[in-house]
Amino acid sequence: MQKTDVVVVVPTFNNPQSIEKVAQEVLAQGYWLIIVDDGSSQSVASVLSFSHPKMQILRHETNRGKGAAIITGAKEVRARGKTFFASMDGDGQHLAGEIEKMLVAMDDGQIIIGARNLGITDVPNGSKFGRWFSNFWACWDTDQEITDSLSGFRVYPVSILELPIKTERFDWEMEVLVRHAWKGGKIKEVSVECYYPRPEERVSHFKKFWDTAAIVMVHVRLLPRKFFFGTKDA
Repeated sequence: MQKTDVVVVVPTFNNPQSIEKVAQEVLAQGYWLIIVDDGSSQSVASVLSFSHPKMQILRHETNRGKGAAIITGAKEVRARGKTFFASMDGDGQHLAGEIEKMLVAMDDGQIIIGARNLGITDVPNGSKFGRWFSNFWACWDTDQEITDSLSGFRVYPVSILELPIKTERFDWEMEVLVRHAWKGGKIKEVSVECYYPRPEERVSHFKKFWDTAAIVMVHVRLLPRKFFFGTKDA
C-alpha cells in the first residue's frame, strides 16, 4: 500500500495552537489530509499559514460533535473512491508517524485502534481510569478484546457509514465499535506512541462527567438489545 493512497481525517474544534503542526506532520508523511473544522471559533482556514494540494478543509458552521465531524470526513473519503481512512485528533496527542503501524496491520473491513502507551510521562490518572472503565464495557458489548476503546487514533473502513449509529459526539467512538462488531466486523489494536503535553498546556474538550455519562448511556441503550434481541438487525 502506498502512502499516497491513504487519506487522513482530522476532526478539530478550537485547536488553534496545534492544528497547523498536526497538518504539517500528516502531509510530511505523504498522506492526503482532510481537516474537518467542527465549528471552531477561529476557522481552521484562517488559522493555518499555508495551503497544500493534498489538504482539504471542510467546515461545520456550528459545533456538531467529534463523531459528526468524522462522518463528514468519511463521506468525502468515500466520494473519492477510497475504502478506508485514518482518523487522528487535532490536539497534537497523536503522532502521524505512527499511522503506518496501523496500516501494516490492516485487513479488509477491520477497525484498527492505535492503543496508546499510557505508561509515559504526563498521562493524567483520570485518563488511565477512564480507559479501564470504558474497556470493560467495550469488551462486554463487542465480545472482542479491546484495551484502548477511548483512543481516537484509528483506521476505519468507509462501511461505517452504513451503520445505524445514533450518536454524534465523543460517544460516537464507542458506538461505532459496538455497531461494527455487531455486523460481524473485526477490531484490531496496534500499540502506538503518543504525546501528552504537561497539564498547563493541555487543551481538551472532553467533559469528564457529561461525556463519560454519554458513553455509559451507549452501553445502557445497546446492552438490552444485544441480550434480548440479538445483534443481527441491530
